[in-house]
Amino acid sequence: MTEAHEGELHERFEAQRPRLRSVAYRMLGSLSEADDAVQETWLRLGRTDPDDIDNLDAWLTTVVARVCLNLLRTRRNRREVPVDVHVPEPVVSPDGPLGPEDEALLADSVGLALMVVLDTLAPAERVSFVLHDLFAVPFEEVAELLDRTPASVRQLASRARRRVQGRAPVPDPDLARQRAVVDAFFAAARDGDLDGLVAVLDPEVVLRADGGASKARQTVEIRTARVVAAQAAMAAKLAPFVQPALVNGAAGVVVVVNGKAFSVMAFTVTGGRIAAIDVLYDPDRLTRLDLSHFGGT
Repeated sequence: MTEAHEGELHERFEAQRPRLRSVAYRMLGSLSEADDAVQETWLRLGRTDPDDIDNLDAWLTTVVARVCLNLLRTRRNRREVPVDVHVPEPVVSPDGPLGPEDEALLADSVGLALMVVLDTLAPAERVSFVLHDLFAVPFEEVAELLDRTPASVRQLASRARRRVQGRAPVPDPDLARQRAVVDAFFAAARDGDLDGLVAVLDPEVVLRADGGASKARQTVEIRTARVVAAQAAMAAKLAPFVQPALVNGAAGVVVVVNGKAFSVMAFTVTGGRIAAIDVLYDPDRLTRLDLSHFGGT
């Protein structure tokens, strides 16, 4: 390959990088692993004769998906992801307009609640749903990747879609309205206003808190407005340390105590009420997030 051809190939790859990163993040639920998968795709491209590639964009999507599929299968076999509650690595940005990189990553507004549900899918289901439903890859191409028939892949995607629709609420599009509801939640928690808390919570709200492997940080999932409201004492204690943030493009907060990131909280506001609260306070994974905008380390 001539230097000119290599430069052109690199330019075309870089043009596809944001899309490949988006595919990998939805597959893996981890920005660091997504970046590794994209880099591995670039390395594989470097070992492939460009003349053997009919459609570079489709080839890159297939390869990054195959890399992610292998990682998902390995993760499942090693049981690296807890079987109870696992909150994926969020995309955290300062409250305000998204930067170009995050905007590209979250172009189809994949909230953290959806990422939680995706983590419960089997690898083949997740690949089928993400590629077809989120990135419009034809079933025939997904079938070739999974070594299955298009009909079976269609069934996988349909099964995944039903699980997603039943468990991942769609957030209200008005970000200012989302923020007002989140602010009302913390105001009611700070004042010990149980009725005020219940008023901003959907009756079937789910709260998931992922403290990681540390026994000192409990990992829990609780449901219904009354139960979640009764557990809001922690939110009251944290209220003075809350900083507004965008978490996967939706209204959320970063909690920073004494210069250390304590947690990231994502809120899914649907119909003017909080339908899901996803809390990551695993210290190991928090250190992998760039929270410098919030004074956290």
